[in-house]
Amino acid sequence: MQHTLIAIAAGIAASLLALGAHAGNVQIQVLDKDGKPVPDAVVVVYPPAGGATAPTLVAPSPVIEQEKMRFVPAVTVVVPGTTVRFTNQDRWDHHVRGNAATPAASAAPGAGGFELRLAGKADGKPSNFADVKLDTAGVVLLGCHLHGSMRGHVFVTDSAWTLKTDDNGIARFASVPEGAAQVRVWHAEQLVDLPRKAVQVLATPVLDTVQLSVVPRVRRAPPSTAPGGPMGSYSQAQPPGQHTH
Repeated sequence: MQHTLIAIAAGIAASLLALGAHAGNVQIQVLDKDGKPVPDAVVVVYPPAGGATAPTLVAPSPVIEQEKMRFVPAVTVVVPGTTVRFTNQDRWDHHVRGNAATPAASAAPGAGGFELRLAGKADGKPSNFADVKLDTAGVVLLGCHLHGSMRGHVFVTDSAWTLKTDDNGIARFASVPEGAAQVRVWHAEQLVDLPRKAVQVLATPVLDTVQLSVVPRVRRAPPSTAPGGPMGSYSQAQPPGQHTH
């Protein structure tokens, strides 16, 4: 029995060493122009060709809420072929306009973009929603014709190794295949794309930083005023044609 346990332990140790020899942890911190951490930046790792299959890092069925005059979350990461659900949680109507900053959206009308309208949520009723499938890698800018201040983004990634940075500006990737890799960082306010950064993934953790050339604005807090106040009068689940916008 003792010999069997020793053999099992030796096998586990060998497996861990083998994994460690072929994969490593990568941690990328994104800083702004002033050296402060940037949350909600998108970090994409392109591992060596032929590397191990990436784990599932993005939600398979993401939901983007329209709530308190904002898109929540402000940035959503998906893989091509994902169906994104838009849901209106406000009591007034919203429009959803998706313009491809780079070709990404395959929903009519208009190649590379989509248009839809969601009625406001009536008391005691489920929220209205609509689904849009995004087939091609790229960045989709979200807006609302009815409320011009509303902005959001969908990042349709071309690498399964993609994460958003946390509140400390950090994206952590586990078990990245060893070898020469590239890192891309995207942020909505970084209008000029940063060049990809070369990193060498080793068995030991890789810690690196990428600095933006801008200082992103802090996202505004949701308005506290009720419909009908300074922002104007909004309809509540009225049929098209009866809106005052």
